[in-house]
Amino acid sequence: MRLQATPWEVRAAAKRASTLEKIPPEWRLTPAQLAEAANQRDLTGPFIQKFLSAEDVAIVTKDSVEIVKDIKAKKLSALQVTTAFCKTAAVAHQINNCLHEIFFDQALARARELDAYYADKGETMGPLHGLPVSLKDQFHVKGVDTTMGYVGWIGSNLGIKDPSQAHQVESQITTELLSLGAVLFCKTSLPQTLLFGETKNNIIGQTMNPHNQNLSCGGSSGGEGALMALRGSTLGLGTDIGGSVRIPAAFNGIFSLKPTPERLSYRDAANTNPGQNTYRSTVGFLSTSLGGLVLALRSVLSTRPWERDPAVVPIPFRQTTFDEYRARAGSDGKAKPSERPLKLGVFWTDRTVGPHPPILRGLREVVDAVRHAGHKVVDWEPPLHATARRIHFAFLMADGADDVQSHLALSGEPLVPEIAGDFQPRAPLPLLEYQKLTLEGLEYEAAYSDYWNSTAADDGQIVDAVIMPVAPHAAVIPGQYHHVHYTEAINLLNYSAAVIPVTKADKSLDAFDSSYQPLNPVDKLNWESYDPELYHGAPVGVQLVARKFEEEKILAIADIVTAALTTYRKK
Repeated sequence: MRLQATPWEVRAAAKRASTLEKIPPEWRLTPAQLAEAANQRDLTGPFIQKFLSAEDVAIVTKDSVEIVKDIKAKKLSALQVTTAFCKTAAVAHQINNCLHEIFFDQALARARELDAYYADKGETMGPLHGLPVSLKDQFHVKGVDTTMGYVGWIGSNLGIKDPSQAHQVESQITTELLSLGAVLFCKTSLPQTLLFGETKNNIIGQTMNPHNQNLSCGGSSGGEGALMALRGSTLGLGTDIGGSVRIPAAFNGIFSLKPTPERLSYRDAANTNPGQNTYRSTVGFLSTSLGGLVLALRSVLSTRPWERDPAVVPIPFRQTTFDEYRARAGSDGKAKPSERPLKLGVFWTDRTVGPHPPILRGLREVVDAVRHAGHKVVDWEPPLHATARRIHFAFLMADGADDVQSHLALSGEPLVPEIAGDFQPRAPLPLLEYQKLTLEGLEYEAAYSDYWNSTAADDGQIVDAVIMPVAPHAAVIPGQYHHVHYTEAINLLNYSAAVIPVTKADKSLDAFDSSYQPLNPVDKLNWESYDPELYHGAPVGVQLVARKFEEEKILAIADIVTAALTTYRKK
């Protein structure tokens, strides 16, 4: 039943216009500049910097750790930093359509308060003092909309049960970030329903990839990935239930961390089908640097979120674990003679859909780099990821699309075409079938764990982590995302995963292999969608996967692998 008499198209258009009106006039681009951007393949780096001052560029090209250090050392003020990122985000949105919510005035006022606090107290408010942090549009900020891509929630907060509390509720992790000194300044775009590997909804349309506007920025935390590719943020909050912080990171050439669910608080955040908690969505981070991920996790866990959210496990940041793993290699990523080298599995293919040439080249580069650094690499052939995907997808769809349909009904908006087939109303999954699938999931987890443990049989050393593709392609051609098994299987296992950027698709290096024999119809679709010219310049990242609640471990290993890649490229 519609609750609004105004047509959804009118409401969406008004929302788009009001968002643009929140950009200060001096930061607005001219029609000629917008036309230039529309015809530009790569919006990153030199292109977006044309619209910024030299001071802006000097600030936004720094990463999170350096920014908070410079503020603490009084080399920069919170106001300087916030102004630079607000301006860059404003430009990014105008040329890339990546924001749902703009609250720059609120952010600038917050920055002034932080500067005054530092001047008065002689100390910073916390480890994130003055750092602008962007938020995927699932997290509530007082006084700001949360639409989660639904027209029916414009003017309110998705997930708020009592309409009188609209704009009054704050997500727990939002409160935690503010207590740490962060400056919140914008909320980023995401796909309708969240359950889509691209970023498209009926409010703002589609967000494309800033590195190559022929391609998608990924999803569902796609706006975060796009904003960071344009340096409109160095640290952001996302969520992941099927790859949603890993896919945008890989597609946009940045870093991300998908923790095990219940490591961070989801309390009072919007979500799709929140009653499905057998395989929970998890809060994660995206950043322009690995150091930003470490800073974010350490800082948020220092607030002891489990004391306010009983769903969070009481595990503080384990610095000792991080240090012990990081100590197994030098700053150059090379294994230390006095320490046991890392043993890494490499997952070349899930045996259902083979990776495109740029992904295979990226995997080979990572493998060559870690071997050159003196670490062990073994092939990884676990239980079929297709089994995990089948089970996991059944849980995502278990409510028969009731939750999605209820939100659509608020405005009468339709499903976007790409996902219309998946979210038509149908009977929910029967309880006994739900329970049967739960047992199948547990059996799969046990089989995967047994395989992992078996890797110690040859040399007495168990695999520390696994190098995997994030998707069988680089940043994908819109409408050609046919296969999510590489990420979704990791959600069923509830493993910890970090994404690191590796390279970019290169038409001169990544030729189409006409001799490839597809394994099945989906593999054929994926393979035939590869066009070296179209994909040229698309970022390529890999995910590094550890087991449950091993976030500190995987961050340390990611740091070693990233250092090894840097060293290898210098040789």
